[in-house]
Amino acid sequence: MPAITVPDLMILPRLPQPTDTMRGRPVRTVVSAPKQREGAGFEVRRPFPSVDLRTADPFILLDQMGPVAYEPHEAKGAPWHPHRGFETVTYVMDGAMVHHDSNGGGGVIGEGDTQWMTAGSGILHDELPTEQLVMAGGWFHGIQLWVNLPRALKFAAPRYQDLRASELTLVSSHDGGALVRLIAGSVGGFDGPGSTYTPIAYAHASISPGGQLETPWPQHFTAMAYVLSGSGTVGAERRPLREGQLAVFGPGDAITVSADARQHNRTGDLEVLLLGGQPIKEPVVQYGPFVMNTRAEIIQAMDDYQAGRMGNIPAEHVAGHPLMP
Repeated sequence: MPAITVPDLMILPRLPQPTDTMRGRPVRTVVSAPKQREGAGFEVRRPFPSVDLRTADPFILLDQMGPVAYEPHEAKGAPWHPHRGFETVTYVMDGAMVHHDSNGGGGVIGEGDTQWMTAGSGILHDELPTEQLVMAGGWFHGIQLWVNLPRALKFAAPRYQDLRASELTLVSSHDGGALVRLIAGSVGGFDGPGSTYTPIAYAHASISPGGQLETPWPQHFTAMAYVLSGSGTVGAERRPLREGQLAVFGPGDAITVSADARQHNRTGDLEVLLLGGQPIKEPVVQYGPFVMNTRAEIIQAMDDYQAGRMGNIPAEHVAGHPLMP
């Protein structure tokens, strides 16, 4: 951690400083992410969906896995399971995961890597810690984001994107006090490598102690900041924000995130996700791994999964899996 970095931020291109005519986005609300168990029993923090924030259109779910130091044979993952109607985006900062899917996609997701899986019409996949992490233990820290698909794309053909750490777009804040890794979308005129059906912006920023990140943000997008580790403030009103909390911004042209002068975490920086997108504004009906527009479509998804119409587990991965269809 923190994923991919550079020895000298001053060599990077810089985000533009918001102009005087840009309106800073105020902080609408702050949500503390509850903890729960997922998959085969690993713990996640989930800021949305939650009681406090039921919708984050166009996003469905955000899970923070770790940071955690696993003992040998302690690491767990998510065995084979189906998805339909959205995209899963898994970003790893510490450790590594192995992914397989029924469409032939997959591989090892290492530090700084992102896997982007479009479930679309339906797919089966698993996400597991590497054998080395299981046997020897070690640090793990990752994020999974679910991006909704509009009605017209719910049945898009499944696809897989493997984004290596070296492919991310690296930029600094205008004053050189923050490193920003652009995963997808456009921020301040810079584009991330992820190809998205739903227009979004998604980035991981490391802000040095006492530093501040000010950046233009697409006016027609929602805007949120989630603290992975460390502490700081958000907005011109400098509302406090700490690890495991999500700030939701109101309307405007720019966002501001500042780091406290002292950071009590592994990296020494405020680690924060910046995310937002163009709202889809359609009905959302979710049942476990299926995200559709109507209850009838959920029932159809369950029937299609049970009938094997979402794909089959590759033969080399079938043996011993409790979720094999």
